[in-house]
Amino acid sequence: MDTKIMTSRAPRTLRHGMMALLLAACAAFAAPSALQAQDANDYIKDLTAPSQDEPTVTALVLRKMVEQAVAQNAPLELNRATIAAELDKLAQITVQIQFALDSAIIRPESYATIGAIADALHHPILWKYHFLITGNTDTTGNRARNLALSQQRADAVRDALVNLYGIDGRRLEAVGLGQEVLQTPKDPKNPINRRVQLFNIGLE
Repeated sequence: MDTKIMTSRAPRTLRHGMMALLLAACAAFAAPSALQAQDANDYIKDLTAPSQDEPTVTALVLRKMVEQAVAQNAPLELNRATIAAELDKLAQITVQIQFALDSAIIRPESYATIGAIADALHHPILWKYHFLITGNTDTTGNRARNLALSQQRADAVRDALVNLYGIDGRRLEAVGLGQEVLQTPKDPKNPINRRVQLFNIGLE
């Protein structure tokens, strides 16, 4: 008699435990989704072009500027007057994408951010626009290596948006800026300089 009672109760207890685990798992997945939706809304607002003016910056122009500066070993423009002044005119977002050390491999925790960017780019408000993705480093390490690494990382973000999240690749260009456009010129080794930026370069 006692054996039957124990046998009948065991599956019920197991079912309750499994249900609790399932609910906990659902809650864990639901929370990031809500956060991502909020991030996407912020990105939509920040990336909406303020005017219909033609873009003053193109990927080709930027790439030539930074490659020439690095090849000639020209001093960094600490006042950010040339490149940054033009970039600052554009609707933009700045995000911290985490990569494996000295690599263009995106760390898993950064895919939520890239997914939120993709949500924004899929929104009808931004459908017609094209975007420039730039990779940036701090001044730690070799200048030429930093330029190459930043290009690889910008390409990696673009590839993720296209291949994982279905963004039309014709809307995206990627350019590595290396250490040429520091966010904190007076503190060039500050990790905050290691960032990815997305610029709305208008209708094309």
